[in-house]
Amino acid sequence: MTRRVVITGMGVRAPGGTGTKEFWSLLSEGRTATRRISFFDPAPFRSRIAGEVDFDPQLEGLGARELRRMDRATQFAVACTREAVADSGLDFASLDPHRIGVSLGSAVAAATSLEREYLVLSGAGRDWQVNHDYLSPHMFDYFSPGAMPAEIAWEVGAEGPVTLVSDGCTSGLDSVGYGVQLIREGSADVVLAGAADTPVSPIVVACFDAIKATTPRNDDPEHASRPFDDSRNGFVLAEGSAMFVLESLESALARGAHIHAEVGGYATRCNAYHMTGLKKDGREMAEAIRLALDEARLDPTGVHYVNAHGSGTKQNDRHETAAFKRSLGAHAYEVPVSSIKSMIGHSLGAIGAIEIAASVLAIEHNVVPPTANLHTPDPECDLDYVPLTARELRVDNVLTVGSGFGGFQSAMVLRRLESAA
Repeated sequence: MTRRVVITGMGVRAPGGTGTKEFWSLLSEGRTATRRISFFDPAPFRSRIAGEVDFDPQLEGLGARELRRMDRATQFAVACTREAVADSGLDFASLDPHRIGVSLGSAVAAATSLEREYLVLSGAGRDWQVNHDYLSPHMFDYFSPGAMPAEIAWEVGAEGPVTLVSDGCTSGLDSVGYGVQLIREGSADVVLAGAADTPVSPIVVACFDAIKATTPRNDDPEHASRPFDDSRNGFVLAEGSAMFVLESLESALARGAHIHAEVGGYATRCNAYHMTGLKKDGREMAEAIRLALDEARLDPTGVHYVNAHGSGTKQNDRHETAAFKRSLGAHAYEVPVSSIKSMIGHSLGAIGAIEIAASVLAIEHNVVPPTANLHTPDPECDLDYVPLTARELRVDNVLTVGSGFGGFQSAMVLRRLESAA
């Protein structure tokens, strides 16, 4: 019998807040946390805004040695793991370490540290030949993405399956989906799953500038992220992390744990079409949605809220709208849909995990977060995108989706436990 999997712990670090409570406060109030980049001088770039996290490593309990060893993204993941573990109430020291797993997602891994070290070694790009005598002793930790989940494993004593999932902007969704599969198949009893990315660095900003994927609306940072709005012109880059404690329903009930939500279904597909292009009919995302709903044994009419990818690019928003119509049928016009990227920006591989957190919180609070900055909907995006203001609504089942470069399309169904059959 396949084991049912639930979320019993959660930790979030996102723009506009320092933990899960602050994150939900921002979303439910419809506030935005996008601003002019402060980490470096953004003047030379086309897009000069981002969703930055006000993260204090010392307040997070990270020491000098940890800060030297860990990239900023890894620091985020560790801080979120600690919050998630505390939230779960689970005594990891009492568990069999071989039955604890880690599944971490990241799109650009230690890009921040790699760029910093390159600037040091090359004299800020002046020297073609670099002097290895100045190489950081922790360069391996920056070069090897596997160092990130290893840090989480050390944090919780996990000696079971430990892996990094890196498939662009669906990494966060897919890492949690993989963690769920580990428990369902019996390879682990508890999994720390989630994602972290800190891509607000010159090299990443320059890359997205080159393909004009990010918005140049620099004169109004707070209102620059405009998913589904007719005036949208690209996404706002961001950073962040979310981590979850996953365990079987049986074990959670046995120990009387607070269950945030059940992961009812998950699926991922690829369009095998283009690195950045999307087909207008949304067929691949629709197929992932259909399979996730089938796994959850949920009729499309049972979806109470859709947490959209909603990046704020014209191509993505129209592709996604078509996918919802294709997979949900007439119900697509009745179910509320929103994008939290309108408030916190797009943190690449981390955003899928952060959006899972938002979906879980929507279930717990019976509130649908809004799509901020949505004043004039694109006529081709004609669904109920919950503009500007959060909406109180009984939410038992949430569909959350992700779309990434390479043609990756993923979907997950989260549900209130008492509504699960």
